[in-house]
Amino acid sequence: MNNVGLFLFDDVELLDFAGPYEVFSVTSELSDYSLFRVFSVSEDGETVRTVNGLKVVPDFAFDNHPEIDILIIPGGVGTKKEMEKSAIVEWIRWNHDRAKMTVSICSGARILARMGLLDGLEVTTHHEVFDDIHRIAPSVRLKPSARFIDSGRILTAGGISAGIDVAFHIVRKLHGDEVADRTARYMEYGDWLNLPEEKL
Repeated sequence: MNNVGLFLFDDVELLDFAGPYEVFSVTSELSDYSLFRVFSVSEDGETVRTVNGLKVVPDFAFDNHPEIDILIIPGGVGTKKEMEKSAIVEWIRWNHDRAKMTVSICSGARILARMGLLDGLEVTTHHEVFDDIHRIAPSVRLKPSARFIDSGRILTAGGISAGIDVAFHIVRKLHGDEVADRTARYMEYGDWLNLPEEKL
């Protein structure tokens, strides 16, 4: 089983983390909860407010969460503040060094760029964040047309809904087409009507 940890903070973009949360959670649910354990983490474990005002109570704080195998860094205007906080950067770096994958969604790429983790890589992010990324990490090679880019241990996704696509990619990468197709069909996502019934 892989632990999926989603980092939450004030002014986080809702679908950036809710989309991947749904994909990984449904995938695990359809497999008797044996594939992924999905949870959210904030710095202090207290309620966070998303960009448009929805309040979310994280499962854990920095000092009490389980080991993270897949670290998800969502975006939102709040990333501008988070990337300047030493406690945030240190926590992300500590978990990145131990995780199998670190994934930025949307403007979450700002934080990884600020940390130097995207230097020299081909990456993508929200189209309104391209200039920021070039300023923060000039050596980054942006690919505006990509929904997501898999660079091995670091994956970057485009804006907001692209987090769903990169989550499906990770499911396919770790568990194959049949498992991912079962989830897509349950979620009625993408070309789900044309997925072969015999594979489910």
